[in-house]
Amino acid sequence: MAKEEKLNFGADVSRLLDIVAHALYSNRDVFLRELISNASDACDKLRYEAIAKPELIQDNADFNIRVFKDTTDRTLNIIDNGIGMNHDELVENLGTIAKSGTAALMEKIDGAAGTDKVSLIGQFGVGFYASFMVADKVTVISRKAGEDKTWLWESDGKTGFTVREAKGKESKILPGTRGTAVMLHINNDASDYLIDDKLKHVISTYSDHINFPIYLGEPDGNEEDEQPVNAVTALWMRPKEEITAEQHKEFFQHIGFGVDEPLMTAHWRVEGKMEYTSLLYVPTMRPMDLYDPSRRHSVRLYVKRVFITDDCEGLIYPWLRFLRGVVDSEDLPLNISREMLQHNPMIDKIRSGIAKRVLGDLNKMAENEPDKFGAFWGQFGAVLKEGLYDAFEHRDALLKAARFYSTHEDGALTSLSDYASRMKDGQETIYYLSGEKLDTLKNSPQLEGFKARGIEVLFFTDTIDDFWLQTVLDYDGKPFQSVTKGNIDLDRFEKEKSEEKQGDKDETQDSNLEALKKIIADTLEEEVGEVRFSKRLTDSPVCLIAGDNEVDLRMERVLRINQQYDSGAKRVLEINPGHALIKRLAQLTEGAAADTELSDAAWLLLDQARIIQGEPIPDPSGFARRMSRFMERGLAA
Repeated sequence: MAKEEKLNFGADVSRLLDIVAHALYSNRDVFLRELISNASDACDKLRYEAIAKPELIQDNADFNIRVFKDTTDRTLNIIDNGIGMNHDELVENLGTIAKSGTAALMEKIDGAAGTDKVSLIGQFGVGFYASFMVADKVTVISRKAGEDKTWLWESDGKTGFTVREAKGKESKILPGTRGTAVMLHINNDASDYLIDDKLKHVISTYSDHINFPIYLGEPDGNEEDEQPVNAVTALWMRPKEEITAEQHKEFFQHIGFGVDEPLMTAHWRVEGKMEYTSLLYVPTMRPMDLYDPSRRHSVRLYVKRVFITDDCEGLIYPWLRFLRGVVDSEDLPLNISREMLQHNPMIDKIRSGIAKRVLGDLNKMAENEPDKFGAFWGQFGAVLKEGLYDAFEHRDALLKAARFYSTHEDGALTSLSDYASRMKDGQETIYYLSGEKLDTLKNSPQLEGFKARGIEVLFFTDTIDDFWLQTVLDYDGKPFQSVTKGNIDLDRFEKEKSEEKQGDKDETQDSNLEALKKIIADTLEEEVGEVRFSKRLTDSPVCLIAGDNEVDLRMERVLRINQQYDSGAKRVLEINPGHALIKRLAQLTEGAAADTELSDAAWLLLDQARIIQGEPIPDPSGFARRMSRFMERGLAA
């Protein structure tokens, strides 16, 4: 007999167990839901393995889950005849919490409070440990299908756990030669979970969707006449009108390991040359690892109600990876391997069909429930826009769904079609400004000329925007144009009346301004490619832009950070000939001794433009010296 092993939880895990045991206190029923869900998954896994190895279930092919209490020992038992676990799997699955990283999870939980902790726990899939909300000790007895040893795992949820080979009658609790039994030693304040009516209510409320029969009570020899507590029908196979919102919520939480509610439900069946049923959900909250490069989707693949895999590569587009749910095919072979799935043309067709349906439903939501769609876009919009980069066949639907903030007076998210409907007479271009922070973009000097003329500018604040713009060149025949790139002719648009200035004249013809422009260009010839008078600026003296044939300013910054990109191109410095500072500097060109002062001014103007653009100043000490000299001269005047 194997020797008993005593293993300790890490410090973070012990803290987490304490949080799990108390954070969900107001809804302790979820512990039973989580344990039944685990039992259902174990049955699903064995049913799949038995396709290739039927001998694994030859002694008992009828999968079921049993829940019963023992008031004498004050134990609650949840038993399944699923795939079971061996020694190593017990240690790995029950001795390690949150494989995505306990330290990262603890950092998030430490910064959360109240219901936020519940959400965090759900997202990281630690449902088994909710057992310690009602139990002061948990014993797990398990035997893996096809193996001959039964193992026992036990913990008080505080200091650690023990693992050893089960002895004698300990293994008798298992139904036959495989499965898992979870025995909860119930706390005094959780005695209501030793009452059958309470257990029946919890099972029917939270686990009615489970696709295996759940029996209440110990086996008594009359199992043939026994009736399950749940409906024992795959939820996705039921008619839509028969499924309640509460049933959708529980199924969503079962398959997604979350505690939020589905924001959108898409349930449909495809018939004809290819048949499959889909029941998919859009979560309310984004998963914490949504932007993790290794994150995969959370949609399970079934074939004729038999679970195949929860990691079918290619079943869901990466830009829909936030979806949770089930796809059940009638056409794929039951014995298909996970490797063969990657190259199966049916998977490609299902993926495209799912994308088309989900995008259609999202666009209906945007039209009929704009507030609800706004909540969705705030959580998942940046991910959805990834499809604009590499999903050409769905680009029109994606462009229809895309939303952006803009300079429009109401400050709300806008669609491209709404933007196009508000375009000025003679405007053939969709103007945008790209950057990291919305508040910073709203105050960008490059916007001033557009605002003065009532021309709306879109704000692109997600990194992916700079990439899809390289492949999506226009919307409805109207090209996209960055306001920080190229020489945009704004003079063809009239200024708003409030922006008109009496006595305006063409300052660019003033000889002093031309002389100033030449001095600035000569002084900064190593730093900028061109100095020119601006049509963009109304209130600011200067700004930087990219040349007509160069990369947009933000795109250049993104490439420089991520790919060490260096185009070697110099930016254009635009100066505002109508600004009081520029006019005053132009007057100084008439003085013979103004060379040093104008040289300092040129560098200060460039550094000011860099600061406004959110970029570092290459020579801070030089900036400080010039600023000091300028202030000194100003105070002496």
